[in-house]
Amino acid sequence: MSATTAAAAPAPAPSRAKQAQVRVQRFGAFLSAMIMPNLPAFLAWGLITSLFIAVGWLPNEILGGFGNADDAGSWQGAATQLALAEDGTTFQQYVGLVGPMVTYLLPILIANAGGRLVYKERGGVVASIVAVGMITGSTVPMFLGAMIVGPAAAWVLKKIDGLWAGRIRPGFEMLVDMFTAGIAGAAMAVGAFFGFAPIITQVSEWLGSLVGWMADNSLMPLMSVVVEPAKVLFLNNAIGNGVLVPLGASEVVETGKSLLFLVEANPGPGLGILLAYSVFGIGAARSSAPGAAIVQFVGGIHEVYFPFVLMKPTLIIAAILGGATGIATNVVFGSGLRGPAAPGSIIAVYAATPRDSFVGVTLSVVLSCVVTFLVAAVILRASRKRDLASGGGDLEAAIAQTEANKGKSSSALGALSQTVGTGAASATVADETAGTRPVRSIVFACDAGMGSSAMGASILRDKLKKAGRSDISVVNRAVANLEDDVDLVITQRELTDRARRHAPSARHVSVDNFLSSPVYDDVVRAAQQETAERTQS
Repeated sequence: MSATTAAAAPAPAPSRAKQAQVRVQRFGAFLSAMIMPNLPAFLAWGLITSLFIAVGWLPNEILGGFGNADDAGSWQGAATQLALAEDGTTFQQYVGLVGPMVTYLLPILIANAGGRLVYKERGGVVASIVAVGMITGSTVPMFLGAMIVGPAAAWVLKKIDGLWAGRIRPGFEMLVDMFTAGIAGAAMAVGAFFGFAPIITQVSEWLGSLVGWMADNSLMPLMSVVVEPAKVLFLNNAIGNGVLVPLGASEVVETGKSLLFLVEANPGPGLGILLAYSVFGIGAARSSAPGAAIVQFVGGIHEVYFPFVLMKPTLIIAAILGGATGIATNVVFGSGLRGPAAPGSIIAVYAATPRDSFVGVTLSVVLSCVVTFLVAAVILRASRKRDLASGGGDLEAAIAQTEANKGKSSSALGALSQTVGTGAASATVADETAGTRPVRSIVFACDAGMGSSAMGASILRDKLKKAGRSDISVVNRAVANLEDDVDLVITQRELTDRARRHAPSARHVSVDNFLSSPVYDDVVRAAQQETAERTQS
């Protein structure tokens, strides 16, 4: 596999605004890397809650944890099996699944994921130990605390290990490693119990009070003024995973549901914009919008509508008004979700909807779509003559700008680009000095380790299988989880430098589009050539 790279003039230094945007994106990607892998656990908890609590579809005292003497109507799981009654006697109390999962399992999973991002397995173990100390010392679900202490505990252990790295006598490494992690974990768990847990508890209560104040003063719809523009600029991870998901989960513990899960995930505004383009758009944008609408509404990939907004930035007004309408509808009907809807598909939304919220949630999606469609239609109609005269805007340039805002390529946007008629994306070998060893393992790496990289891995895996080389391992991972034990790493151009730091001895290839790249054919040809050489020898 070979490629040539042309000399290019040094790129101009990014502006301060762009640097700030990149920092927020990286921070959001780090938060997503803690939340996204654990979303199946959130979904499982949401399903169990919807089914087995006292107001669920299939109420069950044992599984729902609401069968105790003093609070028979409560849906929350009990923390202990024996409770002390007012007269001093004890009575049996059901633990259930709901309470332990939200109190212990979910925060520990988040902390473990954060610890692994910083210091791999050792960091994950210590982060989990410290998370238990924080959880038992608090009075509220510690989602926010887990996202802080998990990475922090792993960072502290990493620094401690660095103090005597290379100074331990041979044969004592395991002993030192075990006791270092155990002592450090125990000490930090005690510190989290007495010091950190009360602080995070207070912060969580303040944030909850802020949300309550906004609800009492009918200000919740104003959240769309921040969230909708942030989505288009890919700054939503910091807001959604960093703030809305932890607050929503805490609200679910108190009320059984939260509309905060639908502030960002509501597919209505995006669908409204794409439907408006389908009816009133022109050229490539009009022909591409119907397919993008299906991907966005059913598949939950919201980023496919971002280029349409970037083509005509005034459409952000339509998205804001639509999002605000959805929030206001949920406020009026008192509706919400049991857990995060990820991806933001209507299927995921309904899967997390409790029995008493189907009307409100449905109306929030429908009305937000209708309002967005009507406002977007007015904007598109008002500029139709100008758009016809100018050719209707450059959708391909808007797609490229969307990927630049995201900081990496996207399989969904790549598919959208193909519908516009764009040719295959280019690819360059970023590091041809890594050696010429045979390729036995290939890793597709992106920020979260799923989505676009999974699509690319599936495509190349299928190509290699058809070429008779199913023995080559092709997997997808997050860049932060790369290890220096692979032969070839394929990443989006902006992530190649980060990937090289994690796997310096591998060959690194950059692509512009995970969905369609000539690099895949190069890899297959190299594999076939190797097979032919082995046969001849």
